[in-house]
Amino acid sequence: MNNESDSNARIFAGLRILAILMAIVLPATATSAAERPNIVMLLADDLGYKDIGCDGGPVKTPALDGLAANGVRFTDFYSGAAVCSPSRATLLTGRLHIRTGVYGVMVFGDSRMHLLEREVTMAEVLKDQGYATAHFGKWHVGMPEQQHPDKPSPSEQGFDYWFGMHSGASPNHRNPTNFLRNGEPVGPMEGYSCQLVVDDAISWLDGRRDSDAPFFLNFWFHEPHDVIAAPDEIVSQYGDLDDKAAIYSGTIDNTNRAIARLLEKLKEVDAPEDTLIIYSSDNGSYRADRVGDLRRTKGSNYEGGIRVPGIFYWPGTITKGHVEREPGGLVDILPTLCGLLEIDTPAGVHIDGANLAPLLTGRADAFTRSQPLTWHNPATNPSLAIRDGKYSMLGYRNFELPKDDAAIALVIKQIEKVLTEANTPGFSGTITASELWRGHRKNPEAELLRRDFMRLSMFQESMIPTIKAGGYGPFELYDLDKDPGQQNDLSAQLPEVAARLKAKLLEINTSVLADGPDWD
Repeated sequence: MNNESDSNARIFAGLRILAILMAIVLPATATSAAERPNIVMLLADDLGYKDIGCDGGPVKTPALDGLAANGVRFTDFYSGAAVCSPSRATLLTGRLHIRTGVYGVMVFGDSRMHLLEREVTMAEVLKDQGYATAHFGKWHVGMPEQQHPDKPSPSEQGFDYWFGMHSGASPNHRNPTNFLRNGEPVGPMEGYSCQLVVDDAISWLDGRRDSDAPFFLNFWFHEPHDVIAAPDEIVSQYGDLDDKAAIYSGTIDNTNRAIARLLEKLKEVDAPEDTLIIYSSDNGSYRADRVGDLRRTKGSNYEGGIRVPGIFYWPGTITKGHVEREPGGLVDILPTLCGLLEIDTPAGVHIDGANLAPLLTGRADAFTRSQPLTWHNPATNPSLAIRDGKYSMLGYRNFELPKDDAAIALVIKQIEKVLTEANTPGFSGTITASELWRGHRKNPEAELLRRDFMRLSMFQESMIPTIKAGGYGPFELYDLDKDPGQQNDLSAQLPEVAARLKAKLLEINTSVLADGPDWD
């Protein structure tokens, strides 16, 4: 009897040691790679808070509305930043963009700035879990260029395959000429950008992937970013063919149709219960009529510049037909994927976002956010913003960024002279701020000068020391439950709330700037 007990004890001890060794060697995951869902990220470009149908917008978007009706739709969802490149860096990493090396929008090839290769992207997280990864569409967080050929491409940021380009589709969404496939130029293409990226993804699903692995498809559509174009038969449903608002709506409608084709293909590949789909936008719209009653537009840290659609769909796992009013954002996507897959976030990395999985699966009581949502846009004012519960605070930088104002003024006069001498239709002789930023693309000379204006006016790497040394104030406080349009500053009426949020916002900003590299 004693010998039998000793033998059993040795067996149990051996099994315990084996279990410990297996736990060390094998990743701590709840499911195998074969059981994990496919993941599809759908990101629009410059889409407003009130553009698509399910958010009360004017555009017919039945495919997107269907995802919302059968998943979770957020009322208060936020971009990673008020402009493109920073927002995308935040989405990829779950970290505030300055930490990742991306201070502002990447427009010109002489910039050294890019998403640092040391950053762990969600593509790399998923690839480590056995996923096949592919990117389609706009990139805009840096890739090899003539002046800086050593910048990383999507291939170095976790994607097995990619079909897209540095920034916007050229000359516009119709018949683009600047697509690359794994870094190699594709040449002129026929069709619209949103449809072309879905065409390529379908081709990838049919023949270029490992069919035994779950896949991660990252769609970063160009639409409705300017320069806009859409099929006449779609535009005509929203107005005259030369009506900018109608064309803008047409680009969104066309993208919805492309997504509908993708959804049909995904059903062929796998059951809907095996695919998680997320939809959002990189920042708010540049059109004031597409942000509802929110204040300002793209480029601003007020709500109109950063509040965007947010839809999560995964039948059988994510709650069906739920409207979520807890704030969430692109910064939360990476930790949410980790939460849904029951895997760890990247080791040794500060993640600024929160795991939204409890909100998506009917366990709202289990949701926590260790750090409030914040935005840091040093090239604009207000430069800082924070959302904590129902309160929003914004902070202005109290320092001037080093700019050559005389050179900027001279370039503006030169643009006005060119447009006047060309008898440009609709031009009054004085160029507006909107025209400076969006351009007169039918006049090539004015466009070249406008690029000089943008180069002089936008974020420049030489500004970083000033930004790191600068201070902030005044601050504004708003109750978004009562005042979503941010018209009534409560900072004087609620001094304790204002002091608490100001301290937290400055604390986070100090941490962010300390992490940010000095590209200059």
